[in-house]
Amino acid sequence: MGVPNDPKQLDRRRTDQRLNSWKSIGAFFERDERTVKRWERQRGLPIHRIPGAGRSSVYAYTSELIEWLKTTDALSEPSISEKEPDAEAVVAEVQAVSPPSSVTTSRRRIGMILALAGAILACAIAGIALYRRSVSARRAFASARPSGLKPAASPEAEDLYLQGIYQWNKRTPESLNRALDDFTQSIVRDPNYAPAYVGLANCYNLLREYTLMPANEAYPRAMAAAKRAIALDDSLTEAHSSLAFADFYWSWDAPGAEHEFQRAIALDPNSVVAHHWYATFLMVLGRSQDALAEIEKARKLDPHSSSILADKGLILFSAGQASQAVALLKQIEATDPAFLSPHAYLAEVDLYAKDYKEYLSESRKTALILQDQNRLKVVLAGERGFAVSEGVGMLRAMLNAKKELYANGRLDAYDLASTYCLLGDKKRALDLLQTAVGKREARATSVRVDYSLQSLHDDPSFRKLVAQVGLPPLE
Repeated sequence: MGVPNDPKQLDRRRTDQRLNSWKSIGAFFERDERTVKRWERQRGLPIHRIPGAGRSSVYAYTSELIEWLKTTDALSEPSISEKEPDAEAVVAEVQAVSPPSSVTTSRRRIGMILALAGAILACAIAGIALYRRSVSARRAFASARPSGLKPAASPEAEDLYLQGIYQWNKRTPESLNRALDDFTQSIVRDPNYAPAYVGLANCYNLLREYTLMPANEAYPRAMAAAKRAIALDDSLTEAHSSLAFADFYWSWDAPGAEHEFQRAIALDPNSVVAHHWYATFLMVLGRSQDALAEIEKARKLDPHSSSILADKGLILFSAGQASQAVALLKQIEATDPAFLSPHAYLAEVDLYAKDYKEYLSESRKTALILQDQNRLKVVLAGERGFAVSEGVGMLRAMLNAKKELYANGRLDAYDLASTYCLLGDKKRALDLLQTAVGKREARATSVRVDYSLQSLHDDPSFRKLVAQVGLPPLE
């Protein structure tokens, strides 16, 4: 059977048929699957995906395919060589570096959001104009795409990347998932476009904080994407920043992370993300003054960033400037009440100040924004305990709720240890912290600066734990 080079010949076929696989779409054009996949990413072949069913679950309407064919000479091309790299396989390699999460319900929901992001593509494109005009977004773009870097082979890939940057900067669970899909689609269009891999890495670095994605799923994927970006373009400053972030919080390699941060800043002294993330890294190491200097550099480069201002509030608190921290965080909270960080940070400050009523209020808001039922269960128990016997009742009730979650594998040992410590049970706190370090729980990197563990600082066993995490010794 000959190749139907004449679009009118195809018009004689049924025009209302739905094709439910790559194989059937390829057969429609009498081409192989890899050829039509390439047409999608390079020529805009109209392909639809089933929400929540994975990237391989596609379908297309013959009427749309025929209209598309009238605008292209694609049928004059031979079938693609089997040796050509498959962009979807490249993305899958990043996504497969860690096993699926045990939190199946939340992951299914995230999967649905990722798939549905494509449906709002047209609306998001309208936001690009606003993005290009904003100081914050221009800084992010300039930092992620240094001068001299060649553009994406596909203009569509670059547009998707810009769209992802716009969504990533919004720092909400929904926007981060949309950004993840935008960066993934950018890579599908151009598998060698390094900035899109950086975007992917940056999304994974934040998803474990702003959503329920577990750290053992997010960080390895972030590292894989960052390393891929560096392999494509070692001069890309954001790639080194992203790798540094995961190097520290996942691999506990503080010297390696600092080297990567300094490399990023040397490549681009005006990189907002490099200064921002270097600042939070220095804070966790206990170098508060250095952290304040770095976060101030980030703030001057991007004065409109709520995330930078919120992290400055946390660093101020870590540096012993609690009143200044509260004032700044309250200001951000009033301006953007749906933003997670001010609520989470104010909860820490309120617990330190023993303002338990405000602590419970901010903790409840944090749980609701995250849609974290486990966290909300602990907060509700705390509210009931506080009504009975204020602070002590709150902590005991929260401890009981946490013990139940821990027994069911729904809470980390670190979280339980902090409450035991606040109640004065140092032995159980130390035992649980040892478990947390042994399991390499992500939050263990906070052990040196966590206010709730201050009563353990003189204990030799605690100091050994600090060293095990790779942190500087306590003074």
